Amino acid sequence: MPKIVTVTFSPSIDKSTTVKMLIPEKKLKCSTPKSEPGGGGINVARVLKKLGTDAIAVFPSGGYTGKFFNQLLEKENVPSVIIPSQQETRENFVIRDESTGQQFRFGMPANELSETEWKACLEAVENIEGIDFIIASGSLPPGVPVSIFGKLAEISKRKKAKFIVDTSGPALKKAMAHEIFMLKSNLSELAYLSGTKKMPVSEAEQAARKILTTGHCQIIVVSLGEQGAILVTRNQVFRAKAPKIITKSTVGAGDSMLAGIVHALANGKSLKASLQFGISCGTAATMNYGTELCHVEDAESLFKTIRDSI
Repeated sequence: MPKIVTVTFSPSIDKSTTVKMLIPEKKLKCSTPKSEPGGGGINVARVLKKLGTDAIAVFPSGGYTGKFFNQLLEKENVPSVIIPSQQETRENFVIRDESTGQQFRFGMPANELSETEWKACLEAVENIEGIDFIIASGSLPPGVPVSIFGKLAEISKRKKAKFIVDTSGPALKKAMAHEIFMLKSNLSELAYLSGTKKMPVSEAEQAARKILTTGHCQIIVVSLGEQGAILVTRNQVFRAKAPKIITKSTVGAGDSMLAGIVHALANGKSLKASLQFGISCGTAATMNYGTELCHVEDAESLFKTIRDSI
């Protein structure tokens, strides 16, 4: 079984709850909150575990919330390398208004990582032997240089591991100057890389091809929301439409999609089949309320629907 490592520099405890109606200045009674370990690479590792593919999650954790975070991840039996941090692990909140069905997402600011702490994350990856995939996913907290994904790309190259990136902003642009096996992006991130403010779906393939021909990336996967996704290489393009379902929450859909793609690739599936399975996992995540990720049985059922519709 291929060895996969995910790196998350800004993990979070994701809490979700509901209220009968959001009313300002009123004391609102919430349903029993659900707490889950979150953050880009953390979610990818959790979904991979659900799918039967172990991934080692490398992340910083600190304070009381950090201890709780570690316990939540341990309950899911996700292998971890935890870097002790001086700062509390952050918390995010998702609240659903039952009267309208609308969902409100509150992201707390990330706490600063010291140079010693982020370097320890890199060292932890260096110390893991026999890595086949390194997945760097999520935003960067204060204190972490935007060049950090470039440093992970160099580690991946030395280890002959496939490097996969899912981030945004200057860190994304810095990463693209290095060798990357796969970039997972959305339309706004693709627009950013292309130097434009908006990216129509109709221009996504051409923009991805241009980036591939001028950079060091082998594959770009572009999430198109309800329209599915495209996977672009220098010579090929594959499209997969998302099945029609009732969307309850989009939290974690992108992470679930990425995990599905990596799971399929790690198990020898083609690029086309991997994209289809990734779309299945991402769509399956939207079938659940709050911060809950995809269910395997939903992903497998949706994959059969997508595969049989081609």
